[in-house]
Amino acid sequence: MRSSRRNVKENEDLNVFPSFTDLMSNAFMIMSFLLLLALFQSLELNRRLQSATPIVIDEKSGNFKFKSGSAELTPDFKKYINNKIIPQIEKIIEEREIDFIQVIGHTDGQVLELTGNLDQNLEKVAKNELKVTQLNPGSNADLALMRALGVVQELQAQGQFKNVKFRAYSGAQLYLPSGELAPLNRQADEVRRRIEIRFIPPATHN
Repeated sequence: MRSSRRNVKENEDLNVFPSFTDLMSNAFMIMSFLLLLALFQSLELNRRLQSATPIVIDEKSGNFKFKSGSAELTPDFKKYINNKIIPQIEKIIEEREIDFIQVIGHTDGQVLELTGNLDQNLEKVAKNELKVTQLNPGSNADLALMRALGVVQELQAQGQFKNVKFRAYSGAQLYLPSGELAPLNRQADEVRRRIEIRFIPPATHN
């Protein structure tokens, strides 16, 4: 009888399978948790690296306000940028990884019969050494770039974006809001006059 009890105890001591199973189960749960955590982090990173929806300020909406042939922002336009556009940009920067921000000016196809001075002064305006109002456009390409620079100067003047890189570009009269190449049209067209603000994530430079 005593021998039988001893054999049972020895068998119980040798039976480590339940403990091993528990250990493997716990390890599997931990690995699953770590894999899920890595997956969520990867999804969040991918979301942050995705391009944000561009902000478009067009004349048809009533928010795009420049004097004809000028890049000077009206008081109403400055107010709109500060009250509406800047909060949108701040939210996007908080939620997304942004390498730089493109500001693109677009005009209609009306011919400007003016003499420009961008070749002499453009770099100084880009460095904020001169105001954009000191530029004179000689073409729609000039005017679109000047208006983009005017918006950039207004955004930078508020101080929230000291560590944000802005790049101003001109779309001239070339592109419709749909992105398609515009047809030849020398008439006034408020639909085509606009500013586009685009958010460029890292490693997708154009």
